[in-house]
Amino acid sequence: MKEMTIEAVIGSLDSGMTIGIGGWGSRRKPMALVRAICRSPLTDLTVISHGGADVGLLCAYGKVGRVIAPFVTLDSIPLEPHFRRARQQGTVEFTEYDEGMFMFGLYAAAYRLPFLPTRAGLGSGVMRVNPSLRTVRSPYDDGEELVAMPALIMDVALVHLNRADRRGNAQYLGPDPYFDDLFAKAAGRTYVSCERLVETADLLQEGPVQSLLISRSHVTGVVEAPGGAHFTTCEPDHGRDETFQRAYAEAAGDPGAWTEFRRRFLAGDEAAYQAAVRQWREETS
Repeated sequence: MKEMTIEAVIGSLDSGMTIGIGGWGSRRKPMALVRAICRSPLTDLTVISHGGADVGLLCAYGKVGRVIAPFVTLDSIPLEPHFRRARQQGTVEFTEYDEGMFMFGLYAAAYRLPFLPTRAGLGSGVMRVNPSLRTVRSPYDDGEELVAMPALIMDVALVHLNRADRRGNAQYLGPDPYFDDLFAKAAGRTYVSCERLVETADLLQEGPVQSLLISRSHVTGVVEAPGGAHFTTCEPDHGRDETFQRAYAEAAGDPGAWTEFRRRFLAGDEAAYQAAVRQWREETS
């Protein structure tokens, strides 16, 4: 059995690690695990992500030294506000890749290759802002010059899925896998949080075989965390909490409001966070 607590997962991490975070923007992010990192003493992390509130929150808590991403967005809010401030203040290094390049970097790491050739990025500003990138020439008759996209190697990956069993098999039930399987294959260790732990035989009760996205062979530990993606989407279990996301973004723009937001929602453990959100919903409904 690989069942763990949130605290045990975060306790297994070290400062200075490279951590991949699954999901996409404000969609199915492992936010319960991210919130636990914020409560931890971890620092100087390199975060690889299709970034959203995960990256922003870690920036707000000073946990990140470098971000590697194609974007950092809240989707309905174009730019994550805490990440924007960190970049404006120069407190976080940012390596930005084209989305296609980012995908090839994940594939390269998943297949334990040093790089993969791609046309993505050629003729664009990506090459200018990433002077360390190299090109390679095809050894075949075409002789085409291609970008050599380096592998996005991670010490640990954190992902959130709809269902999982206690051995680490994990299933998505929403509209998109969001490359979570590549994150799991690319990392030295993968931890899965899920909306609900189920028996292995029950994994096919809600979705087809193709929805079994992550194999237990790639998973070190699994955590049952109902609402663990909040305030991002985790369809069909719940959508994005747009009202709460707006409150989060507005608080990010005012130091006093952000201090109060942190005190109310983020000072305690995950159970305290979920209770505070429920109370806030009752007050604002």
